[in-house]
Amino acid sequence: MHKIAVLPGDGIGPEVVAEGLKVLNALSENYSVKFDFQEFNINSERYLSTGKLVTDDDIDQLRKFDSIFLGAIGDDRVKPGVLEKGILLALRFSFDQYINHRPAPLWKPFGRLKRDVDFNIDVFRENTEDYYIGAGGRVSNGKGKLDMRVKRQLYDMRVTLDANADAADDFAFEIGMMSRKNIERFADHVIDFSNLIGENYITVVDKANVCSNIYSLWREVWDEKCRRAGKEHGYMYVDAMTMALVKNPDKFRLIAVPNMFGDIITDLLAEVTGGLGLAPGGNINPKGISMFEPVHGSAPKYKGMDRINPVATILAAKMMMDNLGRRDIGDVIFKGVRGAFDKGVYTQDLGGKATTKQMGDAVVAAIHALK
Repeated sequence: MHKIAVLPGDGIGPEVVAEGLKVLNALSENYSVKFDFQEFNINSERYLSTGKLVTDDDIDQLRKFDSIFLGAIGDDRVKPGVLEKGILLALRFSFDQYINHRPAPLWKPFGRLKRDVDFNIDVFRENTEDYYIGAGGRVSNGKGKLDMRVKRQLYDMRVTLDANADAADDFAFEIGMMSRKNIERFADHVIDFSNLIGENYITVVDKANVCSNIYSLWREVWDEKCRRAGKEHGYMYVDAMTMALVKNPDKFRLIAVPNMFGDIITDLLAEVTGGLGLAPGGNINPKGISMFEPVHGSAPKYKGMDRINPVATILAAKMMMDNLGRRDIGDVIFKGVRGAFDKGVYTQDLGGKATTKQMGDAVVAAIHALK
């Protein structure tokens, strides 16, 4: 029995999560897998009515589960950054989900490139450090002091910034930071995955020619880890990487990237593969509780219209099963999605006519046909 905490979230989140659960429930009817789902209303509505984001009690309750299945977080009524930091980042940090895995296979015939190339890329993004640590602030009139705290499972660090400029202006800061031990464990996971898929080369992305302090440590760790593991690796600056993923995605199989750049290039790559409606993501702690979600946002303007593509969420369920040790079940979900597409069923974003519910039904039908 797999205990799954379900966080439908905001906007179209509940609609796509419903289709993901539909698929998982179909699997429990036909395969040797059982689920215990419990829903949590951790979302913008709760925040707007109570002021609560992720609370200590929420974390205590979620610790009782094997995995977290998330829809989407975001609401136009809430200032940007409040929900993202207070819910998404809070969950990643609280459960030490230091790995973000975003698979990017080409989904024929939906690829966006004019050139017909086949590819299957796995991107691993460091998920709890870099420039997404939530440390920063503003000073006015050129002077001020910022006291910041970065608390992770590996450390609890306080940082003080004392600004004293010769211009009476407003200044804003966003602090980036990486730690050796976190890069080491992240690299270990990527190398373990390379062994799983039989890949000997890892493309490591950064911007070490400009952000030389933070990414020199990044490279130092990668050089040492790959040398010890007998892995080949090479570096690409993120600007060159964005061009290469559009021009020659078939040249890459396994990519490792820091947090902020990873956020950007995986969205680009999702569009190359067929669109955000096909892009799942996993926030992973190999020894703890992981969280799986579609890459897309909450799309509030489409809420209740039954037109959003739920496949990214269904594929997030596939990733969740892989992570729970049931790669056989994950493979069934993948084949179910492929089977639905091969039957000509897909949503408007892919040029089809299927509704959100019809897409979920088609995947379930394809799964039943596999038996």
